[in-house]
Amino acid sequence: MAQDFDRAMREALADAIGFVAGALAGWWLGRQFGIDFIASTDWNAQQLLGLGLILAGCGAGRFVARRLMLRGRR
Repeated sequence: MAQDFDRAMREALADAIGFVAGALAGWWLGRQFGIDFIASTDWNAQQLLGLGLILAGCGAGRFVARRLMLRGRR
């Protein structure tokens, strides 16, 4: 039972760190391209692209964090 709890906590921590770090990376990448989704009040294709970068960063960050934190602990 303790082993299951430890694995669940590692997965939750990997998800949280991955989502936040990935979202920040996607937002930073969008800002480098001149797209600041957070600061803008408009809804146009450019802003949707910025949102897409943030969402893609969330998914990629979660994937990478899980791979790094759970590597070899199965």
